[in-house]
Amino acid sequence: MSLYRLIIRPFLIQFDAEKIHHFTFSFFKFFQKFGLVRKLVALIFRQNNPVLERNLFGLKFPNPVGLAAGLDKNAEAFDILGSMGFGFVEIGTLTPKPQEGNSKPRLFRFVNDKAIVNRMGFNNDGVLKAIERLKKKKTNVIIGGNIGKNKITPNELASDDYINCFEALYPYVDYFVVNVSSPNTPNLRALQDKEPLKNILNKLMGLNKIKKKSKPILLKIAPDINHSQLDDIIEIIADTKIAGIVATNTTISRNGLSYTEEEIETVGAGGLSGKPLKDKSTEVIRYIHKKSDGKIPIVGVGGIMTVQDALEKLDAGASLVQIYTGFIYSGPSLIKDINKALIERSKNQ
Repeated sequence: MSLYRLIIRPFLIQFDAEKIHHFTFSFFKFFQKFGLVRKLVALIFRQNNPVLERNLFGLKFPNPVGLAAGLDKNAEAFDILGSMGFGFVEIGTLTPKPQEGNSKPRLFRFVNDKAIVNRMGFNNDGVLKAIERLKKKKTNVIIGGNIGKNKITPNELASDDYINCFEALYPYVDYFVVNVSSPNTPNLRALQDKEPLKNILNKLMGLNKIKKKSKPILLKIAPDINHSQLDDIIEIIADTKIAGIVATNTTISRNGLSYTEEEIETVGAGGLSGKPLKDKSTEVIRYIHKKSDGKIPIVGVGGIMTVQDALEKLDAGASLVQIYTGFIYSGPSLIKDINKALIERSKNQ
């Protein structure tokens, strides 16, 4: 068992989840300034091996394990996170204007089930503040920009917010993820419906095509949509020619939790991530991969808590994977362990 799981995590979970997040990030932000620290962290955790490299939508990923959006919302710690072994780091969700998000408390742990419920509500400093930090990037870590709409923006004007974020972030990120699947912004998931989704993606692809060099645009989808809706999304991806799918976001379901109904209701609304989401997310990946004959690149995310969970996502059809809650519960050793397992697997093939 790693030092993180044995000592650090038991200490951290004694405190309010959001407060300890900010506390931890203050350490990340301080230490990432020092090249020597980044090198030392990389020496401990990063796995460098050609068999880990993945060439996908015009980008060369040093390994297939990325950080999902939501942890480094404001592009504050991507350099040190890259040193911890992530093959890519997804910042955001970013909105055009800064917003505080939903009222606190809004982040809760279900420790026994290795799960988290959040109803953050796209709290972020705004896209321009993130750009200021991206301009100071010290490493070559691949950065994804996860973009959304402000809470006050009505759905009929949502495309304006996505365009605003796309244009502002374009010089500073390597790929984009359109987030229409968070359960924590009112009516946001309605944008997954066929016509509004096509409208947003077509506008973004139109702008992308006139750039000197277009950048990959992916769509992040919810795990709670049915097969008919997934069929629509597969059709939309073929029509709009976006680069791929991130599957999946958090779930509004509470299936798989071992807590009492009263304990679950006390936490209230929000998106559930972690171990209970694993199978649901993997099933979405498997369905898309099979239905599209493997033609749609998929970034698999949702409930990856162990090495085996990551391998299941890849075997189901994901080309890359992302972790978030697994990183919270297991620390950077999980990234290292997944990559070591992939190196070992390549030897046996």
